[in-house]
Amino acid sequence: MKLETTRFGSVSVETDDILTFVGGMLGLEDCHHWVLLADVRNTALGWLQSINRPEVALAVVSPRRFVPEYQLRVPREELDPLRLGKIDDAHVLVIASKNQQAITLNLKAPLVINLDRRLGRQVVHSGDQPLQHVLDSAPSALKMSA
Repeated sequence: MKLETTRFGSVSVETDDILTFVGGMLGLEDCHHWVLLADVRNTALGWLQSINRPEVALAVVSPRRFVPEYQLRVPREELDPLRLGKIDDAHVLVIASKNQQAITLNLKAPLVINLDRRLGRQVVHSGDQPLQHVLDSAPSALKMSA
């Protein structure tokens, strides 16, 4: 299928590549279907592109790449809708943002994805994690075009 996007132009995606976030995401409750796209210039960065809204693409990264001690802590029932066979099947991503001063990672509300079932869910970390974890210096591994 062809997906017309604001950021990437026309993109070909397979229906099997579509991720479903049943409840949407915080602030994007109307966006239930997404596709994860690789960034052609940066292997550390991915893009979660909304199927429903072509203007919405979220920069995402693996939190452990930049915060090695990061551990997700949420009540187990928060992950039930993902129908994970085992917890190790969960893939965790966080949304990256860029402002005038720095690149930040939202460690408080990560995205948990079951790639086998193509299901995703944004959860709220039950521990003390920041909404905007500032990366000390923009690592060369994460120069964002966002």
